[in-house]
Amino acid sequence: MEQQAIWAIVLFLITYALIVSEKIHRTIVAMLGAALMVGFGIVDQENAIHHIDFNTLGLLVGMMIIVGITAETGLFNYIAVAAAKKAKGVPIRILVSLAVITAVGSAFLDNVTTVLLMVPVTFSITRQLKVNPIPFLLTQIVASNVGGTATLIGDPPNIMIGSAVKELTFNAFLFNLAPIVVVIMAVYVGIFILMFRKSLRASEEAVRGIMEMDERKLITNRKLLAQSLSVMGLTIVGFFTHQLLHLESATVALAGAFVLLLLTGEHAMERALGKVEWTTIFFFVGLFVLVSGLVETGVIAELAQKAIDWTGGDPVATSMLILWLSAIASAFLDNIPFVATMIPMIQEIGALGYGDLEPLWWSLALGACLGGNGALIGASANLIVAGLAGKEGHPISFMRYLKFGFPLMLLSIVISSAYLYLRYL
Repeated sequence: MEQQAIWAIVLFLITYALIVSEKIHRTIVAMLGAALMVGFGIVDQENAIHHIDFNTLGLLVGMMIIVGITAETGLFNYIAVAAAKKAKGVPIRILVSLAVITAVGSAFLDNVTTVLLMVPVTFSITRQLKVNPIPFLLTQIVASNVGGTATLIGDPPNIMIGSAVKELTFNAFLFNLAPIVVVIMAVYVGIFILMFRKSLRASEEAVRGIMEMDERKLITNRKLLAQSLSVMGLTIVGFFTHQLLHLESATVALAGAFVLLLLTGEHAMERALGKVEWTTIFFFVGLFVLVSGLVETGVIAELAQKAIDWTGGDPVATSMLILWLSAIASAFLDNIPFVATMIPMIQEIGALGYGDLEPLWWSLALGACLGGNGALIGASANLIVAGLAGKEGHPISFMRYLKFGFPLMLLSIVISSAYLYLRYL
């Protein structure tokens, strides 16, 4: 192995270790690692920029703007309170309702944005009911990662895969992944009910307080709500038809975002742009450059060759290897940097003459997205919920979440293994 490749591996592993340790903010670590990758001459600046996936970044920014503006209308508070009333104020029913809303929202808004909207509402409802919010938060973390698996825009790993493989459209993700997501979520709902039905109890007075809430008063701007829902609807239609229109998903999302900004007026622009999670965007930039060093020095190609040698090119063995490796690794390493490394490896497997790559892409998507449920550091949504919970005085420890999430994650991967084998292999 050449010296440049060794330096690329060392720098990548050090950066990865610092990200996992959480001693320094992961965005700072990723950007400094990227700067060193260029500064040491492992990859030149032009090639580094070429490896940055602006389609992924554009899609994230566009959806963050649309959802940020929509949130100002009070729509998400309205939905949560309406669901709580529909559940007659019964805590276990509310827990299931909020988990299902989180799953559906994560599929069409992205899971990071969804939990940012749902957690404050959850605390409001659990305070009213005087019940422990932790079961609600744990189930929403799991639901966000499961729901986000269903679509191209639901989870950052899917966004990255869809951007790298043009044939995998919004409709392709929905058609191939939504069915198994529905099955897994149905199984999880049954487990949630069994786990928490006895421990969640609320007084009649607290339930009455929920039932007396007027959710209609939570809608603060009906004109903006109509504008936001119209643009969001058109944007989702754009995702369904983007291949027919010969448009990238980022173009659809950014067009929708700036049409909504046009309707709301330029006074809202700075506030909307301020709600974009720029730390996440720059984290992605740093990761793309870090991985470019492994690609340009041939490390990824060598790993792909070893994977082919190990499985003998057998479709079943290769798919299962990618599924289980992705799930276990994503639980403890954060699925975003892991997928950033795996995408070029699978592309290289294809270049080596492997047959149909599509099952491998679905294996990666299922493993990375569902694997994020395995541990607290497994996905961005997990860390966001834990951070918000800590601020409210209800910290979620690494081990507490591990005991809850890891067995559920393993169950989902077993189900996914059967699904992949029966449908594709």
